[in-house]
Amino acid sequence: MEPQGALHSPRPVALAFLLLALALLLPGHLSAVDNTPGVQPAQEKFPEGARTYREHCAACHETGAGRAPARVILSYMTPHAIIAALTGGAMQAQGAALEQQQKEQVAQYLSGQTLGNASTALPEPPPCTPDHALFDRKRVPAFAGAGIDLAATHSVGTGQAGIDRTSVGRLKLKWAFGFPLANRARSQPALGGGAIFVGSHGGKVYALDRETGCTRWTFDAGSEVRTGIVLSLWKADDANAVPLAYFGDWAGNAYAVEAFTGKLAWKVHADAHPAAVITASPALYGDTLYVPVSSLEEASAATPGYLCCSFRGSVLALDSRTGAAKWRTWLVDEPVPQDGGKSLGPSGVPVWAGIAIDAKRASLIVATGDNYTHPTTDLSDALVAMDLRTGAIKWHFQALEGDAWNVDCVTPDPDNCPEDAGPDYDFGAIPILAADEEGRDYVLAGQKSGIAWAVDAQTGGLIWKRQVGRGGMAGGVHFGLAEDNGRVYVAISDMPDGVERPFPAAPGIHALDLKTGETLWDAPPPEQVCEGRPLCLPGNSGAITVTPDLVLAGGDDGYLRILDAATGEELWQFDTAQDFSTVNGVPAKGGAMSGGAAPIVDNGQLIMSSGYGFVSKMPGNVLMVFEVE
Repeated sequence: MEPQGALHSPRPVALAFLLLALALLLPGHLSAVDNTPGVQPAQEKFPEGARTYREHCAACHETGAGRAPARVILSYMTPHAIIAALTGGAMQAQGAALEQQQKEQVAQYLSGQTLGNASTALPEPPPCTPDHALFDRKRVPAFAGAGIDLAATHSVGTGQAGIDRTSVGRLKLKWAFGFPLANRARSQPALGGGAIFVGSHGGKVYALDRETGCTRWTFDAGSEVRTGIVLSLWKADDANAVPLAYFGDWAGNAYAVEAFTGKLAWKVHADAHPAAVITASPALYGDTLYVPVSSLEEASAATPGYLCCSFRGSVLALDSRTGAAKWRTWLVDEPVPQDGGKSLGPSGVPVWAGIAIDAKRASLIVATGDNYTHPTTDLSDALVAMDLRTGAIKWHFQALEGDAWNVDCVTPDPDNCPEDAGPDYDFGAIPILAADEEGRDYVLAGQKSGIAWAVDAQTGGLIWKRQVGRGGMAGGVHFGLAEDNGRVYVAISDMPDGVERPFPAAPGIHALDLKTGETLWDAPPPEQVCEGRPLCLPGNSGAITVTPDLVLAGGDDGYLRILDAATGEELWQFDTAQDFSTVNGVPAKGGAMSGGAAPIVDNGQLIMSSGYGFVSKMPGNVLMVFEVE
């Protein structure tokens, strides 16, 4: 790879910047970028906001002073969320020095979005009537977390799903909910008590009645909740149980709220670094909540004069009832000055995928990202097994050595780009624990290189690897990986990036044999599916769910599809890129389904969020509930 200005394959945080560099290579895909925060020349659009930011805000947000969130983090907030923070939230003291018009201008400048694009008089979500407001304690949580089960297989039994080959054709839309002030929907819902728990771009978490979509409660986190919601278990006959709902936000906070009331139980800032974020869902096991920590510093590196880089990826273990810290395992050593003080390192190794729990060996498994600067380290682009009780590292498997990269590598003046920059081949999908019929235990992973990996769960030793996709920008494998009944299902994005590679692009869904990695079938998207659809891309970047009969996958083209698990044949599809009439009266439309929110199936219902609104993929703001008629 070329060390300076090369075209690499960055994680979603960085893609907005890389897409600018590729604009000339991809005419037709980048013609409408208003939906992508940070891409529009916001300073030119909102000069008064830019001036206010420079005079009142930049001294902290450009330097991390006082642990202020980095500028790039603010760019992913809605303008209304920024105004709320300046008016009555964490920035109220600083906002007191600003006139209302200045707050509005700076909010538009930071977000790149016009306040006039969304009405400030949107209807409030309809509260539930008494017959739908109560939580049914007999309906205990349906799933263990974002990976469906502790092993993160993303697999649901046919009996629980209530949908199979014979009934899938009778799925009909039951109701839709529009997320207010949002252009993306990427929080995976949790189910329990007869409710759907889901986060939003606007920073709110909702508990919605499964039957009607009415609102049981709303919690305002103030910053985007991209993670899935994780519910603690309760006993069906325990009338006094106070279960909690766990999640993380874009400002690096971990939360626990009471599942039946929405009342805050605790809030912990997971990392003092000003660019820290929580993008992956936490994992709950026993009395411990395991929180993976990622960052946006890879994008901050493109800021002129920025001293790069100091973020250290980690996993933080918290007491699930109190939020008290139990342990933290850093995945990279403390950064020190490099190259005569021109940079800091080592750095990076974020965990922006989720966590699998290996109860058999009392371990948790994470998959990591790259280094941001040199020197490179052993735990980047790796699978890592940690002791559940202490966080001690038991083994690691590094898929790619020497991968140091940051967003400055695609800017005109790449002074922060590492020499001999790597390809940025992070792991983004939650690793999976699986077992074959002979009792051998595997850890499965999918990498942005387009390679699917299987290693031994006891030792981390390589069992097989398979080049499934071409790899590159936004994939190869991004978020989509699942396993059931000896089949490994791999979602491949392979969106065009103008770079020649030896392996051909292979967007779509692919099935592999668990034991050998051999291909069982391929299901590419239909030809010409994107013809006439702005911002449409063929392929699958988002998380997927499987049953013994079915593969459920949302696509970058806006279609939600269900495939036959044995053959890959398409059984059902629904075009989500359309306008919806919503139960809460908020205008809503679907779009690309590219993040960590997988389709959820339970008791004859299919629940899916649609809209990515990021890296110039189709925006959207809808939650859909389908039901078998």
